[in-house]
Amino acid sequence: MLIVHIADITMFYAPASGGVRTYLDAKHRRLDAMPGVRHSLLIPGANAGHTDGIYQVPAPPLPFGNGYRFPLRLAPWCKELRRLQPDLIEVGDPYLTAWAALEARRKLDVPVIGFYHSDLPLLVSNRMGNWFTPNVEAYVSKLYGNFDRVLAPSQVMADKLRRLGVKDVHVQRLGVDLALFNPARRDPGLRAELGIPDSRRLLVFAGRGSREKNLPVLLDCMRALGQGYHLLLVGSNMPTSVADNVSVIDQFCPPHEVARLLASADLLMHAGDQETFGLVILEAMASATPVVAVRAGAFGELVHPQCGRLCLPNDGQAMATAVREAFEEGVRSLGARARRHVEQYYSWDNVVSGLLSHYQAVLGHTPQARAHA
Repeated sequence: MLIVHIADITMFYAPASGGVRTYLDAKHRRLDAMPGVRHSLLIPGANAGHTDGIYQVPAPPLPFGNGYRFPLRLAPWCKELRRLQPDLIEVGDPYLTAWAALEARRKLDVPVIGFYHSDLPLLVSNRMGNWFTPNVEAYVSKLYGNFDRVLAPSQVMADKLRRLGVKDVHVQRLGVDLALFNPARRDPGLRAELGIPDSRRLLVFAGRGSREKNLPVLLDCMRALGQGYHLLLVGSNMPTSVADNVSVIDQFCPPHEVARLLASADLLMHAGDQETFGLVILEAMASATPVVAVRAGAFGELVHPQCGRLCLPNDGQAMATAVREAFEEGVRSLGARARRHVEQYYSWDNVVSGLLSHYQAVLGHTPQARAHA
């Protein structure tokens, strides 16, 4: 039987990392369950080693990086790729590991796919201003122009890459774990934990408290909504000064706990206006929890009227109006439709099927693999 060996390489993999690790872990499990496919995952670690197809390459920790490590030396990554000899390499970040993959292509004569998970020019602009934007855009154009195929998680991101002159860009949306994020995880005792009445309308936000999440908009929204509504903020770097109708869990929570909180809330709110995808949106919808988010970034591609509401960015009053409209329509019926929507379009099995089509295209043959029943 033909064995197709696919290797993923990225620095976006840490204990508390988000969507990229979720994607890679889900992909690794499913590809490993397919006959005829071998999957290797190369990530930074404190020491060299490997377990179950996950290979750690030594890299120093990133200061204040929440467990991330930043590779500084090209040679160890190139050496590991040459040793593994994959048939195809997928790159998950735009830094040194990407150049290691391209160097390995020259040595091994294998195709390399670049997955554009993060909007690098926007990230740099947020932290350092617009002075460097032209240089960063030129860097992205050069790097991603070298790949045999480029994948983007949303149409918004694909369009940005095309405007930078990158060719052969394809939209490959991410997925959600339908067993983990499930309405069956609803916990009727959550309101008692928070010290609020059962009649209170419970809203939730889960994610990092970084600037681009626009948490002040959520707090403005809660001031407009008043005491009939309560917001639970879940994640690291959350604000500490909040109103009486806001509770905070200021720490990274494991996925099963996030699943419980999402399924137990009436509605997810998200004010981030720079999201390249927005995995937590899908996780809420899979939990039969509808969504109110801003009409920006990739959210317009995820949140359809039957699953929630979109509102103007950076406007707490507009978000409050959208929240009220969602409750008027009925959050239970919205949530049920949201669950059906993600079941149809966003299962990880569908995602992996799409990935195999991309791999087939660049390899020039059909991978001899199918999922186990």
